[in-house]
This record gives sequence, structure tokens and C-alpha cells, in this order.
Amino acid sequence: MEQDRVRRFEQAAELLPPRLRRLAMETPDERKERAEELRLRVNAPLTVVTAEGEHPVAAAERDALVTRDDVERVVAGVTEYSRYASAESLRRGFLPVRGGFRLGVCGTVVLRDGAVCSLKDYSSLALRIVRERVGVGEAVAPELFDGEGRFRSTLILSPPGGGKTTLLRDLIRCLSDGGLRVAVVDERSELAVSVDGCPQTELGARTDVLDGCPKALGVPMVLRAMSPQVIAVDEIACGADVDTMCAAANCGVALLATIHARDVPELTRKPLWRALLAAEVFERAVVIAIEGGARRYRVEDVPCSGEPARS
Repeated sequence: MEQDRVRRFEQAAELLPPRLRRLAMETPDERKERAEELRLRVNAPLTVVTAEGEHPVAAAERDALVTRDDVERVVAGVTEYSRYASAESLRRGFLPVRGGFRLGVCGTVVLRDGAVCSLKDYSSLALRIVRERVGVGEAVAPELFDGEGRFRSTLILSPPGGGKTTLLRDLIRCLSDGGLRVAVVDERSELAVSVDGCPQTELGARTDVLDGCPKALGVPMVLRAMSPQVIAVDEIACGADVDTMCAAANCGVALLATIHARDVPELTRKPLWRALLAAEVFERAVVIAIEGGARRYRVEDVPCSGEPARS
């Protein structure tokens, strides 16, 4: 497993210009194994992001300074020198990358009629090292069904960076390979990491992916077009997302989603939760906690009408 993670880091480093690639490859294996992102910022050192923080790739930070040309070369390589074809993703600040990676992009926003139409003068890049953990959801999935074999709509909880998306991705695979039709509305291409419409991650044999579509638009689309038994989305973050989840639940489909919260008590204090609670959308929660440097998964019933949660 450790060697697989080191190899994924090195595959990501191959996307960098030669000078930065060489420095990244010199990163100790133990840091490569824990790496989550490579960060490039113009006139700042190339860094490796781990759960513990950001670390320059070179002992002398000046040796790893990123230039504007470095940033431009990465974007050009990732878009295969066709930015026009990637314009929609760039407009939203990210690019899915062949090999199952994801590139976040910052720069100068170009507005047209009050809406973002493009980015230029790229200044920062976040090369996300998407790591699948196939099998991580297998012990959790059976706890999300009732005694009659019905999947109970479930929220996955953790603070940012806690592993929600990784668990969500594998639970989708478990449900799909277990016989359920699952529709994924992949708003920011983080679950399937699709390139040219083809998912690059394992999401199961009965999974349909709607890529790059806002949840408020995508959920009704898959409801009408794909007759799913479960709809999966990443990050419920605004009122429109909540309204969409409530509408889908009223159509009889089960839901699987993530939300930022440390635990169920914190969840119940969130303003977004009130509407979900009133509509009784979710029945179960999977709480991700870090214990002894490892992620642990705890399944709880979601409280109804203010009742305390039960494990």
C-alpha cells in the first residue's frame, strides 16, 4: 500500500516541469506516501501538502521557487495545449487530469456580465493526488441498510481534509457492485475525475456519472433520465444543495452525501441542517475521526426532531 502511494506521488510529479520534477522526486518516501497535494505559487517554493501541513520540497527554499513559466507549462501540459477545450473547467477553477489527478487553478478572473467567463495570469496551482482506497467502505456499507435490506440515506461527516470524498467514492462502488443503481452528480469532478467523459476511478458497475454539473441542476436531470435508486453527491454546502436533496428525497430516491462537520452534534448546530432535519432527509451518519494517526469510521443514527444521536 505504501509503495502504491509513493508511486501516485511520483506520477503527479511527472506533470511538473523538469527542474521542479527533479526536486519533487527527491522528497523522502515517507513524505511522498503521506502527500495529498503539490502546491505551486509564483515566486514561492514548491510545497508538498500532507495532513500535518505544507513542506518545501527542497532544504533551501530558494532552490524550489516557482516561476510564472513553470505554472504556465503545467497548465499547458494538463490541457494538452488546448485551453479552449478546457475552458469550462478552467472557468470553474479546476482541471481533471489524465491519470486520475485534479488541478486547482487560481489567477486573474475575467468577468462578463457579472459572471466568471475565464481565468488568466495563473498564479497558483494545487495538484491534488487523488488516491483511491478501494475497500475502505466495505465494513461501513452493511451498517447503512435497515433490517429489510433498504439503503438508508446517509451523510458522511468530517472536518475538511478528513477523508470524506475518499470514503464516499468507495461507498458508491460498494452500493453499485452490490446491485443498486447509483447516479453520481460530480459537480467538481472530484469523485469520478472524468476525462473526455470517462471516469478514472472505480465507482462500480451500476454507476452513472453526470460530470461538471451543479447539484441543483444535475440531481433533477439524473432523476428523470437514469431512474437511480441512490443519488450520490459531494459537499452539501449551500441552501440550493439542501433544497435539491429535499426534493430528491420526496421522489423516493435514497441519498449519499458529504458535509463538513466534526460530528453529529456539530452538524445539528449548522443552519443548513435545519431544513434537512425538518424534511427528515437523512437517517444515518458516518463520522470520520482520526485516532492514533488512522481514520476510524463510526456509524450513528441521525437525530430526529432534536433527539440525541444513537450509535
